[in-house]
Order: sequence, then structure tokens, then C-alpha cells
Amino acid sequence: MSPSIVIRKARPDDIAEISKLHARVFGPGRFARSAYRVREGKGHLSRFCLVASIGNEIVASIRTTEITIGGAKGAVLLGPVAVDAHHRSFGLGSKLMTAGLEAARSGGAKVVILVGDSPYYGRFGFAAVPPGQIVFPGPVDPFRILAHELEPGTLAGYRGLVIAEPPVETLDF
Repeated sequence: MSPSIVIRKARPDDIAEISKLHARVFGPGRFARSAYRVREGKGHLSRFCLVASIGNEIVASIRTTEITIGGAKGAVLLGPVAVDAHHRSFGLGSKLMTAGLEAARSGGAKVVILVGDSPYYGRFGFAAVPPGQIVFPGPVDPFRILAHELEPGTLAGYRGLVIAEPPVETLDF
């Protein structure tokens, strides 16, 4: 029997546990990841960040950041998705991806982008962005930039540099 898993919006009091989860899953190299570089100095908890918990233990999380792309609003950067090694057989990554995309859609976002592997993220509706259309601060393989249009046809309106939106709250993790 699988444990009772609850997926919910991340709260400020979850930050310490999410940070510990990220440290376990990604190690010290996590700060070099493109999503961390975009958020650098703007450590805030986005309204689309989610956690999966069993009882009081956070066993997975999805981090999102509201961004502009070339000044255009309505975009969200997804990542990272972190699942504790002992809980990977429950499909939590997929559940968080689905819930995160729905949260962004219902919150008015038009497009969600990430840097990742097309074979994995393609099953959630992500597709390659034409190289050079979206640019990240720091080095990023342009062939790994993927987008999911929450409103069909909107990706064409997003060109340029990815910048984190000003934080609503200053909360780091």
C-alpha cells in the first residue's frame, strides 16, 4: 500500500525543508543550475511552487519562478523538480509537473519554460525552443531550452533574455 501523499502549495515555513531536500538531491552543484542563476539575488517563493508531503515530511518539491522573457510578462521558469531518493517509485515528479502546470495555467501564465531533457519533459507537452529565441544568463545549451504553451501560439511572442520578476516576498531556498 502506498503512503498518503498530499500535494499542496509551498509555504514560507517549508523553505528550510525544501532547501534540505534540494541539498540531498542535487548537492552543492545545484547553485550552478540555470534556474538558480535566474533567481540569484531574488530568492522568493513563487505562487506556483508546490511540495509533496507524507505526514509532516516533505518528500518532493517543484520550484517555479515568474519571469519575463525579453520584457514580455506571463512566463514561468520551472525547475528544479526534486524527489527524495526513497520516494521515487510513487510518481511524484510526474504528479508535481502536472499540478505545477495546472497552477501556472489557472494563475494566468501563458508559457512555462525550463532547461531539461526533451524525452522526459516532452510527455508533459514541452517542446524545443528554436535556438537563440530565449536566452538565459550564464551558459545554457540552447538545444535543452524547452517550452510548454499554456495558451497555444504564445511562444512566438517571447524572445530575449530570461529575467526573474521582482520578488513579491524575499524568501530564499
